[in-house]
Amino acid sequence: MTLVFAHRGASGNHPENSLSAISAALDVDVDGIELDVQSCRDDYAIIHDTWLDRTTNGRGMVRHASREELNALNAGNGEGIPTLQDVFNLIGTNTTINLELKHTYCLDKFVQYIEKNVNAGIVERSQIILSSFDHHQLVWLKQKLPWVKIGTLTASIPLNYAEFAQQLHAYSIHMDKNFINHEFVLDAKQRGLNVYAYTVDKQKDIELVLDMGVDGIFSNYPCHAKMAINKLSETKGA
Repeated sequence: MTLVFAHRGASGNHPENSLSAISAALDVDVDGIELDVQSCRDDYAIIHDTWLDRTTNGRGMVRHASREELNALNAGNGEGIPTLQDVFNLIGTNTTINLELKHTYCLDKFVQYIEKNVNAGIVERSQIILSSFDHHQLVWLKQKLPWVKIGTLTASIPLNYAEFAQQLHAYSIHMDKNFINHEFVLDAKQRGLNVYAYTVDKQKDIELVLDMGVDGIFSNYPCHAKMAINKLSETKGA
């Protein structure tokens, strides 16, 4: 069965990267939740953009604000911006957590953060996928956390297809749905990589990427995506 990851939580119906979006995704029993993490002044914040103005009533850059200041903002429906710890506490051991590193610094501290939560039993090693467009960061993180699953992000079709992900000892390759073809998917699978496509919401797009043989999709509407995939599976099995 094709896996469904809630993209920024169930962000189609709730504020993206919010605790309510995460809770809604958990309610529909998703296979994983993808969230954006970046550094703020004294912690790690769950927010996509470098600047605050698109998704909150704040202004300025995320990295210049403290966690208290971020939590006091309205990021939608009166919710503040959660920290990474808030996310770990909410999700617990319930599902896969894909953390996409955006403007994330102090990676030594980030590694300690992950290890502390794993050692405390709040989350498990097998749950964590760390993904990024910055493949240099992924190499460094894999050296520090050899057990961690690495997801290589790409919005292109490289000349050597998925070779770059294999060189990074990645667990998965996360492909933009607009830059995906049968050859790319086949090459990735032959290299032992899981193939996930983002961001897949529309029925036709779901059908297209499933026809290409992806292992999972990232969707803003995980409930709809799960129903669509189940229906397609039933149709093919009929």
